[in-house]
Parts: sequence; structure tokens; C-alpha cells
Amino acid sequence: MAEPPLITPMPAIADCVLPWDGPVSDTVAAIGAARSVCGDTFVVDSGDDRYLFLFSPVGLRHFYAVPEQQASKALADWQMLSRKLPDELFDGRRTLPHELFTRAQASGLRASLEAAISAQLAELSHGAEIDLFDFARRLGHRMGLASWGGREMLRSDRFEELTAALDALDGSEAFVAPARMRDVAQSGKAAEYAAMAKAEQILADTVAARRRPVGDVLDMILERWADAPDAERRVGVARDVILIHIASMSNLFAALGWSLVHLVQHPDVIARIRVRRGDDHDLASRCALESTRIGQRSIMLRMVLEPVTIDDGSRIYEVAPGASLATFLPLTNTSAGPGLDRYDPDRWQGSRLVAPSGLAPESVVTFGVGPHACPARPFSLTAMSRVLEQLFDAYELVPLFDDPRPRPDQIGGVARAAGSCRVAVQAR
Repeated sequence: MAEPPLITPMPAIADCVLPWDGPVSDTVAAIGAARSVCGDTFVVDSGDDRYLFLFSPVGLRHFYAVPEQQASKALADWQMLSRKLPDELFDGRRTLPHELFTRAQASGLRASLEAAISAQLAELSHGAEIDLFDFARRLGHRMGLASWGGREMLRSDRFEELTAALDALDGSEAFVAPARMRDVAQSGKAAEYAAMAKAEQILADTVAARRRPVGDVLDMILERWADAPDAERRVGVARDVILIHIASMSNLFAALGWSLVHLVQHPDVIARIRVRRGDDHDLASRCALESTRIGQRSIMLRMVLEPVTIDDGSRIYEVAPGASLATFLPLTNTSAGPGLDRYDPDRWQGSRLVAPSGLAPESVVTFGVGPHACPARPFSLTAMSRVLEQLFDAYELVPLFDDPRPRPDQIGGVARAAGSCRVAVQAR
């Protein structure tokens, strides 16, 4: 076995592994226990990899400030997702997710969102029972596919077939159920390749059926493949759509699910959303931010490519290439200041956290920090806000659950619920 990358001076080494390398029943508890024993800076040697975890305010600032060419978040994210997704899905892409969320695309995306939300709400009926996360996942598929897969997909008789394939392919399983990645590797990603082929075929049929431009994002993707032979073009467009969808929507449905759960638990906030006057005009957006903050289970990783100097406020560390810098949002998002363990959308002013005051921006993270901030943040907040406003304007949701808990084994993204979150739907 090769010697692990050097970190000088060497911090304490925690007695734990990460869940893709060994059994971990509760990831937050395991890394939290390591922090309690070792302090705010420590090392985890897991599998063949070495991770330098940073939790102090100064350490977090340096974690996010390291230039991408020295310590790459993109490569670390790819390494995690590639445990689940076929390599071919990443090869030769001509449209990347961050290119879609520009001001130029904003109006078209908003129109697609409204169409998707209307289609989803039309499925609800008085007296029905739904699981909030199942509802949010289905709506997430509708919003995403309407936005970049062609709005005609909302009316397609193959919509269910396509979403089933996308659920099987879903790269977020790499961090939602990390222990299962050993089975995925042993199978050679057989189920994932089959799901990718099915999604490609359905989307390619949609591309072939489009006879003229309609002015949406799919037209832009089609234009970028205009010079390719027909068969290559159809597969290329389909894979662009699949990767955009997986990258953009895998956590939106979970954040929306927690937004619905928290509001059902706080009917006084629902009443304010319905009025939407004065200081509460953007309350739905602040509710989405607050639920995303609480629901965060992201491990943030930076793969060290060049020697890096990290200051944690107490010591300065020299980190050799091959190591990874790391921090874990659930251990800071709810404990970096007083009251953060409670749900309170009024702690936000617009998109800025104002209570508790005086926190460094790196201490509480919802959609990333600085150059690594999620480009889909405006789209995601708009989508969630419109769902919350329209859903609660039309319906009461009566909780049939007690106290939902996140999946304990998750290490990345926004938490998935460990159990059912069913509600009864009542028309207002």
C-alpha cells in the first residue's frame, strides 16, 4: 500500500471511516464524535484516501478560499458521482448545467416551471393522501424535464418510463446510500447502463419528433449538436439533458420536501405565506432557504492537486497533493451560533442570513460559497417558492407523520427522509 499524502504538522487521526469505505450507521454522529475527540482539525484515513477535516471559522475560510487549480472541488465531486454514474455520461458534453441559469434563459425557465407546477397540482384531489418527498420528487422531475427536456415531455405517455429510468440512474445515490456503491461497482454499473440507455432512447425520440424550434432550452442544446451526424446528435443531446437533470435536480426535490415538512409543522408560517404582504412578500423563498440549511448533509471536498497551505487559526498545515480537504455542513449549519438548531425563516433577510449576527459566511452554507456557489440557486429558490405559494393557496395539508428524521447513513446533498412523511390533502 502506498504511503498516504503528507500533512505537516500531522493533526490527530480520527478513529472512523467514511461510509463508502466501511460500515457507518450514522455518518453525522460518527464525524461529530471524531470532532469531539480530536478538535476542529483532524485527519480521517479511509480506504486508500486521506482527508483533512476543517471546522474552525478560520479553517473554513481557508478551505473555501483555496484556488480551484490547487484543490479541486469539481474533481472531488466527479470522483464521488462516478462511483454511481457511467463514465460515458461525462464524456463529450456540449451543454453544462451552469450555462442554463443565466438572465437570458430566466424567462423561459420560469414559464416551464409554471407549466410543470400546474400539471402537478392538477393531479391532487381533496381527500387524497400523499408522501411529501414522493410528491416533491415527481414535481422535481416535471420542473426539470419541462425546463430542458422539452415541455412536450409533460404530456408524453412515456413520462413515467423516463422518470423511472432517471431514478435508477440517479447519481445522488453515491452519497445518499454510499454503502451500496460497493454493489454498484461489483455489477459493473449494469443497472445504471441499462437506465441510461432507456433514458437516451426516450429523449432521442423526443428530439426526433421536434420539427421546429419553440424557443426553449432544448432548442439551445439541439443547436449545439447541429453539426453532428444524426445518430450521434440524438445520443449527445439526450446525454446533455440527462446530466443537466441529474446535476440540477437531485437535491432540489429533497430541499422542497423538507420545506413542505417544516411548513406543515408550522401552520402559522403557512398563514403568512398566504397573505404575502409587506415584509412577508418573499417569505416562501426564506422558508426554502431555512429548510435547505437544516436539511444539508453535504460533505464538501477539495482534491489537492498542488501543495496547499492551510491555516485553521491555531496552526498552519502543509498539505501534499493526493490528500483531500473536507468539511461537513450538518456539523456547522445547526451549531455555528445560538438558535440555529431551530426552524426560523425570519433569520433570513432576502437571501442573507442575519440571525444570529456576526457569523462568517462560511459557517452556514445552503447553496455553496464564493466561486463554488451553486449557479442554480436563483432557479431553485424560484421553483420552491412558487410551489409553496401555489400549493398552500389551494390546499391544506394535514400531517399524518410524527417527527421525520433524515437518513442516518447519508453523506452529501440535502437529507432524504428516513421514513414516510404522509399528509392528507384538503381543498381550501
